Amino acid sequence: MKLTRYALTLIAAAALAGCGSAVKLDEPAPVETRQPTPAVATPPAQPAEPAQTAVPTVDLFSKYTQDVKDKRVVYFDFDSDVVKEEYRPLIDLHAKRLNANKKAALNLEGHTDERGGREYNLALGQRRAEAVAKSLTLLGVGANQVEAVSFGKERPAVQGSGEEAWAKNRRVELKDK
Repeated sequence: MKLTRYALTLIAAAALAGCGSAVKLDEPAPVETRQPTPAVATPPAQPAEPAQTAVPTVDLFSKYTQDVKDKRVVYFDFDSDVVKEEYRPLIDLHAKRLNANKKAALNLEGHTDERGGREYNLALGQRRAEAVAKSLTLLGVGANQVEAVSFGKERPAVQGSGEEAWAKNRRVELKDK
């Protein structure tokens, strides 16, 4: 037991001796001093020509305007103001166009077929136009960029009485302001 204590004491003494440092902390560290080198005067630089970029500038608004030029009508089912799934890509494309230029705006003109009363059809056309407007605003378009108006049954796209004519008249037209 005495031998174990003696061995532990020797190990502790060796560890304390190893912690000692050859550098004294009370003395300042040596500092190297150098003379500054004189600066060489250079003539003023000539203005450089603007760097040429290899990436062409893309006008997204013009591109999207070209893409939507013949895609300006959303059709609806009878007595419905629900935007059909098949028109989501068209609305998305118009939203991208309007988001590319916050100064651009659309009139959303709601229409109905000839069936129903004048007041009912005006209200239905308004609901249809507002449904398209809401779809656009949910895609980031500013509310000030779209205006929903209704013409009811007053401006039919196709004359006639029959499902083929009525289907063409139940619509919202997206027109530039």
